[in-house]
Amino acid sequence: MSFQAGAVAGPRGDPSPMVIPQAVWRADALAAADEPTISTGLPALDAVLPGGGWPVGALTELLQARPHQAVWRLLAPGLARALALQAGPVLLVAPPQPVCVPGLAGRGLPAHRWLWVQADAPAARLWAAEQALRCAEVAAVLAWLPQAAPADLRRLQLVAQRHRQLLFVLRPLSAREQASPARLRLALEEGEGPARALRVQVLKRRGPPLVSPVLLPPQHGLLARLLQARAEASHREEPGPLRPKPRDEQADGLDRAATRLAG
Repeated sequence: MSFQAGAVAGPRGDPSPMVIPQAVWRADALAAADEPTISTGLPALDAVLPGGGWPVGALTELLQARPHQAVWRLLAPGLARALALQAGPVLLVAPPQPVCVPGLAGRGLPAHRWLWVQADAPAARLWAAEQALRCAEVAAVLAWLPQAAPADLRRLQLVAQRHRQLLFVLRPLSAREQASPARLRLALEEGEGPARALRVQVLKRRGPPLVSPVLLPPQHGLLARLLQARAEASHREEPGPLRPKPRDEQADGLDRAATRLAG
């Protein structure tokens, strides 16, 4: 019995048009999302993603050379949409640096909608991420898991799918050649200068390979200046003797909203 793509044999052997069920995905076409999606807020990126946005109930893996590079530029617009749809917070698991609270607040991500979990041990990070995914009130989970194994990621994928959560796992670019159960996998590369254009390479999606990276425009000028000023200030700071600070100086807008777990 022979089979011809795009046709099926009729009663007399003549080919007739094939009716393909909606659930069947043709590998040469961008798949329709089988789960809800939230727009990334970046039209050029939405255009190349199945369903036109971040998949809800699936793992999205972000790979980057530096652990905090360009994350908020990529995710802030979509997270603002998630917060508008959900009353709960965005939970950060073991971010490598404090977030720029004023810059994110200007993008619709106020400090009181963030929870920050501190966890150093890999097992503690995985546990925190999994428990957060089980909380119906959580709007999204961002977890920095540089040492996660494929089995660990598969478990998080299943929990996110079961509880229909928005999940982003951030890993080093060196993990690019490792197997991953992520539904969507992106590599980020940031340009030079304060504005820093962003190149997003789609490594894995349900659709044909995307050879050329998606080029995202430079970030908003105000946020760029805030981030640049923060980076310059951190370089100017010199280490000195450790002195305890008053409580109100230690806490900023994010810290007051954060739940911290020791890893």
